[in-house]
Amino acid sequence: MNSNIRNIGIIAHVDHGKTTLVDKLLREGGVYRANQAMEERAMDSMDLEKEKGITIKAKNASVHWGGHTINIVDTPGHADFGGEVERILGMVDGVLLLVDAFDGPQAQTRFVLKKALSHGLKVIVVINKIDREHADPHKMHDKVLELLLELNATEEQFNAPFIYASARNGYAVLKIGDPITNGMTPLFETILKHIPAPTADIKAPFQMLISNLDWSDYVGRIAIGKITGGTVKIGDSIVCIHKDGKRERAAVTKVWEFSGLKSGEIVNGEAGNIVGISGFEELAIGETLCDSEEREPVPWTELDPPTIQMQFAVNDGPLAGKDGKFVTARHIRERLYKEVRTNISLIVQDTEAAYIFLVSARGEMQIAVLVEQMRREGYEVLVSRPEVILKKDPSGRTLEPFETLWAEVPNECLGDVMQNLAGRKAQITNMQHHAHGVSLECTIPTRGLIGLETDLVNLTNGRGVISHMFKSYESFSGEITTRLTGTLVSMETGIATAWALNNIQERGRLFVGPQEEVYAGMIVGENPRAEDMPVNPTKTKHLTNMRSQGDGKGIQLEPALKMSLERALEYIATDEYVEATPKNLRLRKRILNATQRKRAAQSQQSAEVVV
Repeated sequence: MNSNIRNIGIIAHVDHGKTTLVDKLLREGGVYRANQAMEERAMDSMDLEKEKGITIKAKNASVHWGGHTINIVDTPGHADFGGEVERILGMVDGVLLLVDAFDGPQAQTRFVLKKALSHGLKVIVVINKIDREHADPHKMHDKVLELLLELNATEEQFNAPFIYASARNGYAVLKIGDPITNGMTPLFETILKHIPAPTADIKAPFQMLISNLDWSDYVGRIAIGKITGGTVKIGDSIVCIHKDGKRERAAVTKVWEFSGLKSGEIVNGEAGNIVGISGFEELAIGETLCDSEEREPVPWTELDPPTIQMQFAVNDGPLAGKDGKFVTARHIRERLYKEVRTNISLIVQDTEAAYIFLVSARGEMQIAVLVEQMRREGYEVLVSRPEVILKKDPSGRTLEPFETLWAEVPNECLGDVMQNLAGRKAQITNMQHHAHGVSLECTIPTRGLIGLETDLVNLTNGRGVISHMFKSYESFSGEITTRLTGTLVSMETGIATAWALNNIQERGRLFVGPQEEVYAGMIVGENPRAEDMPVNPTKTKHLTNMRSQGDGKGIQLEPALKMSLERALEYIATDEYVEATPKNLRLRKRILNATQRKRAAQSQQSAEVVV
């Protein structure tokens, strides 16, 4: 055992304070100099993570405290990024389970904790935000114990130590009421005492499972993982056992160790430590690095399968190529397959059409994050509405994915929320009234979750909270209609005029403003009725030499509704696309030509009648 090393993962539901806690551990671990400005949420490396306030990619850091190296892995808390969590658990020997002192254990807490317990990891429970108004740490202590019982924790896991902390204010105590004097020291001491050192034999042959990948412009691909046996140094000849069984040999060009937030070169990596190794051109997560071709690969836990899929297509609209640098099918295909290398819970498939690709994922947010990243990198792409992946059972029945949904809503909004859930084929399994509102638990088809978050924000004035977790595949539950409105579709290509939009806004809600470019087949607004209505937003007022009564009156246009990417993906129907470019988000019909669109709709209706 390498007794000076501790490898821990930090797991929690989204927004329970993981990244803030890591910030404080880094500060107390001496990562920052006394005169160095400390960045807030330092582990959030992507722009999207800082903007959304959530962790998307699992990341490594290390703290040197009391003569020990503590490797810390910050994991995502959102259910859509569960694939990141699952592969990280193989690198660590224990976890810090973070629970909000007011909200208690939530859906993702349950999901991640279940995975950690099944890996046999030691648990330290941190009740965070004890300084929050209405916080009840004693009640949350009991709720965590109930959850551990429910998830069949071993006796050792059930007797996990509890720490009470305020990550924002930078302190931790062993008991409520203890003096706040030592900052995060009680937590460090508990980690060293209760988390075991990695069981790895330094004298054994070299072996490492690749749990993460990085890239350097100087040395190329970097494999990150925990060395389970032996040592490795620069110049060693090692073998990579690929997933297809092929064995490839290469020389180690660099070995990296994490120190604080940076990775620094070291002479050799020892068993038990988390390191980065470069030297191979092609690597994938879940593959094994070892000393010889005769070795067996390290077992790899397969991930839960994706439940939704979306189409990524080449932008074929009239405005294609005006904003982006990468617009061809080759560019999009290369970018999607590059993403699959580091994001193992995504699956990309080619279709019969060379310009359309199917992307399968855990949830719509995971795909929305990918689209947003591609936009920022200069790609243009068309994205379809999320659709669930259906299966057939041996008897020929159609099965669809179902999720367990937890919702916290105010009392006065309960009726509207229940009505909305009923329309989405949700079945309520538990309901509890408490001082702050109502807690609902229900089983809902994954299809029913699409657009639910936006509906809940509107129904509860932003006070509702939901979380969900994949349950199982069950019998198809019938048709679900979530959008009851139609659209206003442009008939012409050109520049939208205020005069034309003034007439159109009497028909419905506008999505475009004056002087914006529009084209035939583009959705420019919402029609309150269920059917689509053709409109001409480029129409101009005919000028004559006669003075008219309306001259001099200003046109009053309502502000156009500008949707976020997630909202746009939820909003569109199956015959529509979101056109995502670096500068614009547009909604459009799949078939832009109105006559061809009508023919396609008629042929689909006749096909349904035949069936």
